[in-house]
Amino acid sequence: MKPPSVCAIIINWNGKIDTSECLFSLEKVSTKYASLSIAVVDNHSTDGSLHELEKRFPKVVFIRNKENAGFAGGNNTGMRYAKDQHVDYIWLLNNDTVVDIKVLSAVTSFYNPSVGAVGSKIYFSKGYEFHTDWYEKKDLGHVLWYAGGCIDWQNMFSSHRGVDEVDRGQYEKEMITEYVTGCSFFIRTDLLNRIGYFDESYFMYMEDVDYSLRIQRAGYTTVYNPTSVLWHKNASSTGGSGSSLHEYYQTRNRLKIGMTYAPPRTKFALIREGIRILGGGSTVKKRAVIDYISGRMGQYHE
Repeated sequence: MKPPSVCAIIINWNGKIDTSECLFSLEKVSTKYASLSIAVVDNHSTDGSLHELEKRFPKVVFIRNKENAGFAGGNNTGMRYAKDQHVDYIWLLNNDTVVDIKVLSAVTSFYNPSVGAVGSKIYFSKGYEFHTDWYEKKDLGHVLWYAGGCIDWQNMFSSHRGVDEVDRGQYEKEMITEYVTGCSFFIRTDLLNRIGYFDESYFMYMEDVDYSLRIQRAGYTTVYNPTSVLWHKNASSTGGSGSSLHEYYQTRNRLKIGMTYAPPRTKFALIREGIRILGGGSTVKKRAVIDYISGRMGQYHE
């Protein structure tokens, strides 16, 4: 019996080294899983990476965006392509990852017809841990970045279960999770007819939470599958956690998702928080709040 078809979608934006490492790891997977196809969406790179990648990986489909459409827009381009190929499942994968040979075991979760999206177990790549001095050398490469997603509705924060913990087998159970991270996001292709695509107004950050919630509202579950494994260079495309871009998008998009989905009490708290930021927050956070209030979403411009 032929295995289900999967199309992996990877966004490249001036990321020749990271994207190459990711594609090399996927090539190894494709030797074991013939029904895997790979498409790279180039978000208008300016470093010549697209030309080099096309030469190195002739079996990969490359799609050119005319502008940097962000994580949301880039993946939407890829998902439209994959949908036209009539694949069973679409796999959104960050370019700054390296995958395990058995990463496609995630598709077994879809044997349950109520499952709409699946996330992998994700480790920090060696040297990209938040707190490298916490761990013994033997633990590096086994420090968890994501083992399921949690949403704190009272304070409107999303977080990763297990983050910073050394994997000692404590998250080996497949289970329903509150959201799937966009770092490795498997979705049923036929769901696109019901829920559409990513909300591009987020541009990057929290669009995966929004998409997961929309899948759940459509009557499906989102699941964490620990047998599907990969390693992630955390936030390398935006300068890392704590960078000004990271701070801007997290502040603005947290307001958007909270005002869309959170209970009334949390919405009032977010309004008060926004007022406090305008009165004494950082310049970046002030800009984020003002842009949200003004309806200026999408890509941040200086």
